[in-house]
Amino acid sequence: MTATLPKVSPREVSRRASVRRSGQLSRVLLYVLLGIGGFLMVVPFIWMILTSFKTLNEVNSFSWLPKSLHWENYVDAFNVAPFLMYFRNSLIVVVGQTIPLLVIATAAGYALAQLPIRGRSPILTYFVVLLGVPFQVLIVPLFIVVRSIPLAGGNDIFGQGGTGWIDSWWALIVPFVSAPLYVFLARQFFVGLPTELADAARVDGVSEIGIFFRIMAPLAKPAFITIALFNIESAWNGFVWPLVATSSENIRPLQFGLAAFAQSSSGQPQWPFLMAISALAVLPMILLFILGQRYFIAGLASSGLKG
Repeated sequence: MTATLPKVSPREVSRRASVRRSGQLSRVLLYVLLGIGGFLMVVPFIWMILTSFKTLNEVNSFSWLPKSLHWENYVDAFNVAPFLMYFRNSLIVVVGQTIPLLVIATAAGYALAQLPIRGRSPILTYFVVLLGVPFQVLIVPLFIVVRSIPLAGGNDIFGQGGTGWIDSWWALIVPFVSAPLYVFLARQFFVGLPTELADAARVDGVSEIGIFFRIMAPLAKPAFITIALFNIESAWNGFVWPLVATSSENIRPLQFGLAAFAQSSSGQPQWPFLMAISALAVLPMILLFILGQRYFIAGLASSGLKG
């Protein structure tokens, strides 16, 4: 016997076609809105690039396109301030923060997710509460702690009499080798990994350190890259804390160099130079995001709100 297909009335066919057209129209409208939103987000970056090739008179007259490309703005901008030193300082801060942070934050997240720690839930709640504390609230206490480091910067064993780590690389790096946000992200990722892998390794006699570095860490590559990208962006663009904790020009990061163009001898901001250096400053962050985009999205998708 041959199966007979149920007959579909013309009204049902029309209804299905209408639903299909409506879905296609909604998708096209969504793409258009996303395209407009994406373009609006790119406009400031395009304006920055175009302004970096203009003269100061062209900037003041407000023209979108420069009459000619003034590539010398980039060379002249580097001659105004020691930007190679600023770039070097920012690179030292980024590397000095990110490498230990990846170990400490991910290890803490693994412990909260996979180890049977007593009081694990209150500890996790504590980290979640810390996420709501703005950094501006912590500046003064953090400054006092950094200044009171014993036996550093002329301090005695009680942390008195000197400056501690103030105006040193330690002040720019050590306070940021971990953060509640990164511990929370790592914990959320490790929660999604099967516990059977760690249990099997424990049966084979592998230590917890070995389980973390040899089994869990390779599986958590998206989480590592996500945390690294977040911290690199934060350290590269840091301004408030270096302003508070340092006074020597030779250890201040890149963002301080941009202030050199805020005022000129005539009291007018040097917008072409400022935009040229800003374009060079943002370029490493764009390249890093492009290279790590796939892992970054996977890390955020895997670090959702898991129990």
